[in-house]
Amino acid sequence: MSSARVDYIAPWWTYWLHQFPHVNLRFQPLDHTFKPQDENYQQSLIFLGCVAAAGLGVNLLCLAIYLSCLCCCRKDEEEEESKKSNSCCVTWAAVAAGLICCVAVGVGFYGNSETNDGVYQLTYSLYNANHTLAGVDSLVTGTVGGMQSGLNEHLSRLGEIFAARGDFVQTLQFMQQMSENIIKQLLGLPDWEKAKVDLAAIADQTAYVEYYRWLTYLLILILDLVICLAACLGLAKQSRWLLTTMMVCGVLTLILSWASLGADVATAVGTSDFCVAPDKFLMNQTKDAISSDIVHYYLYCSQTLPNPFQQFVLQSLTVFQRSLTTMQIQIQGLLQFAVPLFPTAERDLLSIQHLLNNSEASLHQLTALLDCRGLNKDYLDALIGVCYDGVEGLLYLCLFSLLAACAFSVMLCAIPRAWRQIANRDRDYDDIDDGDPFNPQSRRVTSHHSQQGNMHSFCSYSSSMGSQTSLHPPTQAVTNAPLSEYMNQSALFGGNPRYENVPLIGRGSPPPSYSPTMRATYLSMTEDQIRHFGEDFRA
Repeated sequence: MSSARVDYIAPWWTYWLHQFPHVNLRFQPLDHTFKPQDENYQQSLIFLGCVAAAGLGVNLLCLAIYLSCLCCCRKDEEEEESKKSNSCCVTWAAVAAGLICCVAVGVGFYGNSETNDGVYQLTYSLYNANHTLAGVDSLVTGTVGGMQSGLNEHLSRLGEIFAARGDFVQTLQFMQQMSENIIKQLLGLPDWEKAKVDLAAIADQTAYVEYYRWLTYLLILILDLVICLAACLGLAKQSRWLLTTMMVCGVLTLILSWASLGADVATAVGTSDFCVAPDKFLMNQTKDAISSDIVHYYLYCSQTLPNPFQQFVLQSLTVFQRSLTTMQIQIQGLLQFAVPLFPTAERDLLSIQHLLNNSEASLHQLTALLDCRGLNKDYLDALIGVCYDGVEGLLYLCLFSLLAACAFSVMLCAIPRAWRQIANRDRDYDDIDDGDPFNPQSRRVTSHHSQQGNMHSFCSYSSSMGSQTSLHPPTQAVTNAPLSEYMNQSALFGGNPRYENVPLIGRGSPPPSYSPTMRATYLSMTEDQIRHFGEDFRA
């Protein structure tokens, strides 16, 4: 049973995913019909995950071959000429990996949000449909219970009161027949209890799984971004331990990206199989619980097609309405003619009238709930949420997984080259002569030893010798003597440690001021003293 549907059209990407090959683990082609309980259909979805696992294996194999070639095939010649190009290659690879990772994270956030919106719309529609079916079941159960218990109780008591009047007893018997007719019509309505329980369970389980799926992808996105930024920082600072850590994390994230790709593809294909023909699947699922005519009525809700369930509902509710009207008329007659003769019957008659009024209100609510437009709207909202937002979000998550795999593959190719450049730089520093003044390590070592060595001061020596008349100015020299030594020298001259009395030995310019005594001492050095201290004043 099918009809042309204009209110729902499956999107094109569901048809594209529906055309994916469905093959079980024994490589046997299968039908593309959505059958989640079928073992072969489940194997066809697992097969798609195995394809992603094979892609992971190929990716890791290519990385292993690349790293092996990088480690084993070292080029000893033309190393100096290719150093600049290798550095540029590493830089551009790091930039490309960073950009691809940022794009992947942005796509992943959008896809995760779209999928979450679609699943939320699905669960919201399921809860609404469950509320509608629960309302129908509650109204039917309440009305039937009121008729079977309350009405029969009042009619039995009135029968005892009206025992002496045969006409009143016949009226009560007629009302008893009307109530049984109402109960029969209500029990003829479909039993929604089973469908209601299934909808609630599906909605709860779907919401539970979706929450942890959304949270897991959020953590994966944050992890990918942190690893990418940390890898770029390690390349910029040329930190070996950080690059090693990020390489290990990159391998793990690469595996995680391919695993998420397989799960997303399998879920998207299975959901697309449902979205292409949802009516057929639902009618097959409910054929044992509800009549196919009733399911068809709510799935399509078309006023142009003949609908047996609609005619059945109208007939049942029409009989229900007529029976209530007849009973209301009978109760009004009894209140008018029987109460003056039997005052004790008034309470039971008023209770029956109140029960009939409540039943009539329930009838109007039941008529509104049984209309196909409410449930059909929930059904269409669920389809749009799953097949449009949900599947679209899954496709974006698949794209995120592919981009993340590419980004971390590039990063894993760039990190070993950066490691090799760092090792070459350290080896080049070790090959430089220690006496080379342009060697940074040599300058650091010289500075370190010069600060720890004992530098003789001509001021302290001349003060201890007591001769200040034979000193000549020495050559200007570079020194790294600490400030405390200069303070000691000044204290020996005058006992007052003032900065202006300290000769700025080792500077390229003359001191700003000298006292007369210090100038005389500086200009009166003998040749012997110059030869004795000359090595201390040379750079």
